[in-house]
Amino acid sequence: MAVGGTATKLHLSSAARRPSLLHLAVVAVLCSVSYLLGIWHHGGFSAPPSVGAGPGGASVSIATAVSCATPAPTVSSSAPLDFAAHHTAEGMEAEAAPARREYEACPAKYSEYTPCEDVERSLRFPRDRLIYRERHCPSEGERLRCLVPAPKGYRNPFQWPASRDVAWFANVPHKELTVEKAVQNWIRVDGDKFRFPGGGTMFPHGAGAYISDIGKLIPLHDGSIRTALDTGCGVASWGAYLLSRNILAMSFAPRDSHEAQVQFALERGVPAMIGVLASNRLTYPARSFDMAHCSRCLIPWQLYDGLYLIEVDRILRPGGYWILSGPPINWKKHWKGWDRTKEDLNAEQQAIEAVAKSLCWKKIKEVGDIAIWQKPTNHVHCKASRKVIKSPPFCSNKNPDAAWYDKMEACITPLPEVSDIKEVAGGELKKWPERLTAVPPRIASGSIEGVTEEMFVQDTKLWKKRVGHYKSVIAQFGQKGRYRNLLDMNAKFGGFAAALVNDPVWVMNMVPTVGNSTTLGVIYERGLIGSYQDWCEGMSTYPRTYDLIHADSVFTLYKDRCEMDAILLEMDRILRPEGTVIIRDDVDLLVKIKSIADGMRWNSQIVDHEDGPLVREKLLLVVKTYWTIGDKKQ
Repeated sequence: MAVGGTATKLHLSSAARRPSLLHLAVVAVLCSVSYLLGIWHHGGFSAPPSVGAGPGGASVSIATAVSCATPAPTVSSSAPLDFAAHHTAEGMEAEAAPARREYEACPAKYSEYTPCEDVERSLRFPRDRLIYRERHCPSEGERLRCLVPAPKGYRNPFQWPASRDVAWFANVPHKELTVEKAVQNWIRVDGDKFRFPGGGTMFPHGAGAYISDIGKLIPLHDGSIRTALDTGCGVASWGAYLLSRNILAMSFAPRDSHEAQVQFALERGVPAMIGVLASNRLTYPARSFDMAHCSRCLIPWQLYDGLYLIEVDRILRPGGYWILSGPPINWKKHWKGWDRTKEDLNAEQQAIEAVAKSLCWKKIKEVGDIAIWQKPTNHVHCKASRKVIKSPPFCSNKNPDAAWYDKMEACITPLPEVSDIKEVAGGELKKWPERLTAVPPRIASGSIEGVTEEMFVQDTKLWKKRVGHYKSVIAQFGQKGRYRNLLDMNAKFGGFAAALVNDPVWVMNMVPTVGNSTTLGVIYERGLIGSYQDWCEGMSTYPRTYDLIHADSVFTLYKDRCEMDAILLEMDRILRPEGTVIIRDDVDLLVKIKSIADGMRWNSQIVDHEDGPLVREKLLLVVKTYWTIGDKKQ
């Protein structure tokens, strides 16, 4: 009876299941039909395009989109991803990207436009002490809202290291320096090219031989000197020839009668900016440079209570060197050629010597045409000497690193306190290349609020990973010689530049003034170079300066501070034709940026974050198209 009961239950259970199986079969058939209809509705059953092909099967050269099916990067050949929010909370509307606007080309006269060093606008300002050659940016109503054109016949610059010695004439069509400096061997025209023999006013045997002479007086070869400043740089041959010695120079000169000297430097692939010693501090933090240099730079060091030499003292590291060649050094030999009297030159040298002594500098050597002074490693003795030497006094209550439109003052910037006479103020740096990855003293000492040693180490690792990702999605990034001049618009600790140190490139590390600008001092302590910058204004450089621009969270930082297209137009001005831009930001901002970029003759593509598609931060990869003055599009 028990067995029969069990059998009956099993029989009943089996019968009860039959309707369920039938229902499942019906559902399966309906799902299959729906799936097939869906495929037919969205394009039929055509074969998918081949991987690595763009429209028409052409290879996509800018980047490879991140695939979610495999870790290997592949090119996305489908329609652009739609990042707009289609399903919003009730009563809320998704914020749409701005309507596309086509930006016109500026007139040909603006092909070398520098907005904050505009020659015409500068004439409104005092000529005293060259104040008119400082930064004077246009008002909102004066800003250009057009694309700065490249000159007719523009060609991609020569690859480094060939670019050090040769450039295309069409790219910088100016012969003034070839005439004015013909005897000094700065530059000469050779058919459709410029040649840079490496000469200079005070180094007739070439910059290489001149640097070797300096190397006999101070240690240029042991890694203790890494960052240098060249004031009144000419075409930057001094900085160009230092690169082979692993010394990175920031060269600057005003936009003046020596037309395009900084532009020539950048065309050669050498770091340089437009700048002048006038009334504002140079745009670098205190204790930045291991060495500063002036070779007949025509700066009146002895005037205005030694104000300009006091500024050099501010930006020199403890123990740093100042090198002077040209008038008045070795005046007994050169006074006739300089067309000045012995008395005048002797008085100038004595005045410079007095200023240097008042800053507690020690004169190391004067050999031939070169004189070198050294800044003390701390201010223990110097502060004691103020009891006797009253001028200049030490500055009080002024941020030593503040240098964005901050006025120079005739007072000594005090070095950080030390506990021992032999201690290096602010901390001793490792020699290059160890200093690149060592924890910088400013961080180790806790002087940068909210930044720890662990944060610095993690940031260095993070940027190695990110740069590796960039190279995987931008094929050209890994090609030697494709890029030379790079700009990081929001450099933080310089991690992007540090990750590229073994590539044949240099990076200008800009630290926005609206963020934590104290990190620029860290960048210099790592042996890298950069400057302060407000991206609501133009940068102090010529058009077509950079091969690649990197913008990490720049548009988030400047949201509601200035118009997005103003920043993008400035990026376009300083980017070379066929140059690359990497914009890393929140996806909502990138959609808006892309809508503007598409009207600027940029080809762009949004790709995923290195950690995958679920991260809101994305990358906008851009290539600027090639066009010049006179193209039909203009």
